[in-house]
Amino acid sequence: MTVAWAIGALVVFAASLVMGLAGFGIALVAMAFLPWVMSPVTAVVLLTIYALVFSVVMVVPLVREIVPRALVDLLVGSAVGTPLGVWVLATLPVTALNRLIGAFLLLVCILEFRRALPTGAVGRGWGLAAGFLSGVIGAALGTPGPPVIVYATAQNWSPRSFKANVTGFFVVNQSVILLGYWWAGLMTPDVWEATAVFALPALAGVVAGIALFGKLDPVRFRRVVFALLSFSALVLLVKG
Repeated sequence: MTVAWAIGALVVFAASLVMGLAGFGIALVAMAFLPWVMSPVTAVVLLTIYALVFSVVMVVPLVREIVPRALVDLLVGSAVGTPLGVWVLATLPVTALNRLIGAFLLLVCILEFRRALPTGAVGRGWGLAAGFLSGVIGAALGTPGPPVIVYATAQNWSPRSFKANVTGFFVVNQSVILLGYWWAGLMTPDVWEATAVFALPALAGVVAGIALFGKLDPVRFRRVVFALLSFSALVLLVKG
């Protein structure tokens, strides 16, 4: 066992626990630390593989909680926004984009903590807009989650419905992204080796997160979600 493996295993375990608990956040947590022990490209592809597998596992028992119209709106908006995200990635510095997203998330969290955030974002326009922003950010930075999470928290869904719709979105979204990585030749032997090496810490983390999920009431669950978003916002602002 090397120090690099131990650090990577701890990061993967913690990020997977967050994913199991909240239904999102594996990349937002892990990408702040994982590039210290492997290349950023390998880390991104590795986390996308785990995110897809975990999303499939988590959405199956919650499939009846999915709101079909909301999920369709998110996916349609994401499909429209993805080409713009590719253009943004080719045009603007990644550091500037990270900090813009961090500032947006921090503003949302401040509004939440001041209880000034809308709690009833009804209407298809909200889902399409959230999906569009998710497509842009996902294609540009590989982190499509924040707009979808903000949208989901404004729906007054139960924790189970929140998790079902977010993970349902990620199943489709991450599948498309992985196909793109395969087409671009990014599914390298290094990626598969890292996926196997950190599989046990990842599995242990997601199982622990799923177990903790059942112990949270809606109020505490919402607090956990926004605590994670606040952490992600600060990391993006500081690290860029």
